[in-house]
Amino acid sequence: MGRLRQKIESIMQADGVDGQVPLTILLQTAAVLYGGAVKLRNSCYDAGIFSTRRLPCRVISIGNITAGGTGKTPMTIHLAQQLRQMGYRPAVLSRGFGGAAESGGAVVSNGYEILCGPEIAGDEPVLIASKLKGIPVLVGSDRYRGGMRAVTEFDPDILVLDDAFQHRRLYRDVDLVLLDAGGLFGNGNLIPRGVLREPISGLHRGDGFVLTRSRTGKAGMAELMSNYSEKPVFRSDHEPYIAGIFDGAQPLGVHIPADHPVTGWSEIAGKRLFVFSGIARNREFSGMMERRVGTLAGCKGFPDHHPYTDGELEQLIKLAEKQGADLLATTEKDYVRIAGRIPGSLPIVVIGVTIRFSGNDESDFLQFIRRKLALARTGHDGERRKTEALYKKRNVPRRS
Repeated sequence: MGRLRQKIESIMQADGVDGQVPLTILLQTAAVLYGGAVKLRNSCYDAGIFSTRRLPCRVISIGNITAGGTGKTPMTIHLAQQLRQMGYRPAVLSRGFGGAAESGGAVVSNGYEILCGPEIAGDEPVLIASKLKGIPVLVGSDRYRGGMRAVTEFDPDILVLDDAFQHRRLYRDVDLVLLDAGGLFGNGNLIPRGVLREPISGLHRGDGFVLTRSRTGKAGMAELMSNYSEKPVFRSDHEPYIAGIFDGAQPLGVHIPADHPVTGWSEIAGKRLFVFSGIARNREFSGMMERRVGTLAGCKGFPDHHPYTDGELEQLIKLAEKQGADLLATTEKDYVRIAGRIPGSLPIVVIGVTIRFSGNDESDFLQFIRRKLALARTGHDGERRKTEALYKKRNVPRRS
């Protein structure tokens, strides 16, 4: 199964068939069928056959049109923090991919206490919740129902949707689309032949684009501005930092500091690190760590959102010790899945990523958000009055 996955991933990233003609043809056929279903669905929304529902608060969606790795989670954290600094009362709603509460929904955090772990909420929502003090985080695949729960229990004036560009059932006031400057659209093919979730033409729904990894990216600004000249494009980069060096048996804290390192990179200089991760871009993560600290003791990659077993963690420790590692190293997203479960004596370095805009793009981006939210203010008054009436009728309490 592991070899098949590797073959499929190589084909999804390749421009040619890479010597695997039968499997490539199979994936291309599946991509055509998938693309037809996506086009039909989008056409139904565009024509008003499928309707959207409004929440009684403003909604910002953060999403992309490719599968994984564009930086939606750090952007969600960054934007939620910025909105709070502007004086808004944001809440965050994620799908909760891979968690038991994905279909039924759950409150991950009330803003001050994490109420469920990654097995219930999924790894990314727990990571988001660990960063956002004073900002509630919820999960649920039904974004309208999850949004109404957020409104009922926490009374936010803005809801930030994590990974929701394709979730068209819920009306949004701002649609932000993140694009990786290292390869905007992969090989240009739809899933599973490529990495596109929908045809590139879907970008017309976006209100603004954020290029991530723009410092090292090969593609980007010129291509977007020529095709979508009426929409703003903002450049950003992923800035890695050390969130902490922890005892492997130490459970996840209530909040991991978000915007500054607990310790500097000099703390691990000269150390032999064994790097492992289960994210969309494992090779990129291990390569970054190698550039930071030099030759690694070893590295191991797992599929995105991988649910580590105790046996796998034991094998990782044995392999790291065998190769003379001084420290383990992984991502924050991985750490929320394994905190408190790592056997042995090797400390673990946890690496986070924060969003850094280029030049004046930060101020331009925030000005764009303020302007869009101001224009959206009156659109939700009717829905809010209906909700307030519902509160009174049902005597629904709200959490503070």
